Amino acid sequence: MKKILFLTIAVFMFAACSDNLTDLNVDTKNPQEVPAANLIANATVELFDIMSTASVNENNFRLWAQHWAQTTYPDESNYELVERNVNGRMWNTMYATILRDLKEARQIIEADANTVVEVKANQFAILDVMEVVAYTHMVDIFGDVPFTEALTDDSSPAYDDDAAIYDAMITKLDAATKNLNGDSGLGSADFIYGGDGNAWKTFANSYMLRLAVRLADSNPGKAQGMAEAAVAGGVFASNADNFTIQFEGSPPNTNPLWEQLVQSGRSDFVASNTMVDYMVGLSDPRIGTFFKNQIMVVDTIAMDTSFIWQGGTFGASNGYATNSQPGSILESETLPGTIMGYTEVAFLLADANERGWNVGGSAAAWYDIGVANSIMEWGGDEATANAYLAQPNVAYDSAPGNWKEKIAMQKWIALYNQGFEAWTTYRIYDAPVMNVADGAGTTPPFRYTYPTTEFSLNGDNVQAAGAAMGGDDLFSRVFWDVN
Repeated sequence: MKKILFLTIAVFMFAACSDNLTDLNVDTKNPQEVPAANLIANATVELFDIMSTASVNENNFRLWAQHWAQTTYPDESNYELVERNVNGRMWNTMYATILRDLKEARQIIEADANTVVEVKANQFAILDVMEVVAYTHMVDIFGDVPFTEALTDDSSPAYDDDAAIYDAMITKLDAATKNLNGDSGLGSADFIYGGDGNAWKTFANSYMLRLAVRLADSNPGKAQGMAEAAVAGGVFASNADNFTIQFEGSPPNTNPLWEQLVQSGRSDFVASNTMVDYMVGLSDPRIGTFFKNQIMVVDTIAMDTSFIWQGGTFGASNGYATNSQPGSILESETLPGTIMGYTEVAFLLADANERGWNVGGSAAAWYDIGVANSIMEWGGDEATANAYLAQPNVAYDSAPGNWKEKIAMQKWIALYNQGFEAWTTYRIYDAPVMNVADGAGTTPPFRYTYPTTEFSLNGDNVQAAGAAMGGDDLFSRVFWDVN
């Protein structure tokens, strides 16, 4: 993984005759302490990198969401994790880099006697929010994971119950929102909001809304209270609020997608027939942006040719040239990486309305906003969005399925470049209907299994965690996945 460290190394000058011999024990080429702001910056970049990348060694969520299919080597489309240590790399990045950097940043801020109390409160709150994002992602991916004993000197930490971790994170997030306001003092080291504590507060509330919808089926009373408080505190109101990072135009700070789709020179991915078939059936105007290269079809009887969007068979080895491919827009070095945006918030509010929660608006209105905002994010205009929403198979009142299936379909499409949340949408709603992977013979799993290194280094605890999950199995469910 690429790193952004921004380290300033002091140069120590001392005379040859100096009698301060302790100076000779100082490594002048390596800092003994990294500034907290740099650690926060690095944790941020690592988080967005691991969630944005399409590397099959690190992140298979676009495949598990069935947005893409593979060409020569379709193992990851058949839910293989161990061969490339995909689950291990996700685990190590979250714990050894992201959460470790955040912990060390907290210790440095705590020891800083020069920063005013109000600024430190904002910095601690931002660290809390980042930790919430990291730990809830780990729960959503694995289920039970180390928490109370994580990042300690204990080399074999116990695993905590996934629901208990969520409870702790919800409490932490709620407390953080009360301390987020004004300037955090992080400035340009905050790659997301430029040090603006109020912007972080809006994200914290929006993320609380996400967690509320996660809990809606397992703990509806708690979920409702969380959602209503979050909306009252202020959630995303436009794309300007998005929790996103702006990648740069040259390595090593480009969007990881550019590395896999362009810099690598490889042709590993094509459009999935799951995604293409749904979008063609809905006459979705985003398809020409999501994907490129329609495939020529020759009708030998009518002596006619036509061009169609063609998705590769999910789970099979597919020809690159004979299928449509990920769109050119994804090949930009500077394409922003997004972990949460206004489009998602709109669909969350549509869901909340259907559950009878007091969050304002109506399910149909928020559904329309989510669809329209996605279309305009991907280059469409208001007229195009209105025409799409007017179709009977898209309009909220007449689209097929129950309310969950309607929201799931359009949310899953809209989250095209957010594979993790698209896969999670499928788990929340058990919709839309996914294809059976050609090799695995199953629809998408519900979780990652634990890394093999955990069984060799922390065997008793990981085995206990697997048993608590109903087996360390791809189809064991995270606690909130009760459908």
